[in-house]
Amino acid sequence: MNKVNYQKKLDELIASLEPNDAPRLLLHSCCAPCSSYVIEYLSQYFAITVFYYNPNLYPDEEYERRSSEQKRLIREMKTKNPVSYVDEGFNSAEFYSAVKGLEKEPEGGARCKRCFELRLEAAARKAKELSADCFATTLTISPMKNAALLNEIGESLSAAYGVKWLPSDFKKREGYKRSIELSREFGLYRQDYCGCVFSKVEADKRKYSAE
Repeated sequence: MNKVNYQKKLDELIASLEPNDAPRLLLHSCCAPCSSYVIEYLSQYFAITVFYYNPNLYPDEEYERRSSEQKRLIREMKTKNPVSYVDEGFNSAEFYSAVKGLEKEPEGGARCKRCFELRLEAAARKAKELSADCFATTLTISPMKNAALLNEIGESLSAAYGVKWLPSDFKKREGYKRSIELSREFGLYRQDYCGCVFSKVEADKRKYSAE
């Protein structure tokens, strides 16, 4: 089975855009550092609405800190096309309800898949509500995330909600490396765990075992 090159698919989509046209993109963001490169890259071609919906975050203060950094990045980053921000609000109960019964799953397993589905469905729904031309997520920039799975979920939701999915694997072409550079440039807070209480426990275990 051939592996899909999502960066190539994105290249082809961008090449098909009309000159001086800036389609409206609803971009789900997990955090400012991951979004930095994605915004820098895609704002050359799209008018972006950053959609902040991350009910998985733990503790509550982590949500406030990450959302604050996201807003600051948007204010300070200069872009060719406009970038706006929509915060869906924080309700951790939505996450815990979605992953009920999957608490003991390993990182990257069924619990993470359900979390992706929860957040990307909210993005698809918001994209339709705002009449966006397409939607995407910054999550594919992480070397720890399964880009193929995220794209499969996005494509499925695209069919369900009637909004085009923007294929991506933003870690390609040193996108992750560039996000680290931009994080340093803007002095962004970079967390040391994915976001949920389960990933924090795992990160803490690794930290203590290394000491």
